[in-house]
Amino acid sequence: QVQLVESGGGLVQAGGSLRLSCAASGPTFSDYAMGWFRQAPGKEREFVSAIRWSGAPTYYADSVKGRFTISRDNAKRTLYLQMNSMKPEDTAVYYCAARPGGYPAVTMDPGGYKYWGQGTQVTVSS
Repeated sequence: QVQLVESGGGLVQAGGSLRLSCAASGPTFSDYAMGWFRQAPGKEREFVSAIRWSGAPTYYADSVKGRFTISRDNAKRTLYLQMNSMKPEDTAVYYCAARPGGYPAVTMDPGGYKYWGQGTQVTVSS
């Protein structure tokens, strides 16, 4: 069982930056592909970014490409999401998720992830 805890959310002005972290505990963190998802009020949970167990390649939703960067430190068992040039439409609860090994290695489908954190609120003011 993998346990995930997100941190780093908060309130930021448009154009600003935040860095989210996701600390993992449990079986070997490096065995899992990891993803970030977000859910705004009244909307479905949507894919933001994902990363393979090795750290590459990385994947991004078109809406965040060029602004967000996903990374991981397997030694620290931590996943990161650096968010720059933030926009009000980035406002949502952000979740990290872990996907056990399989094919494909990474997916944008939330149903393909087995373990989820509790989420952290990100609010971008205009």
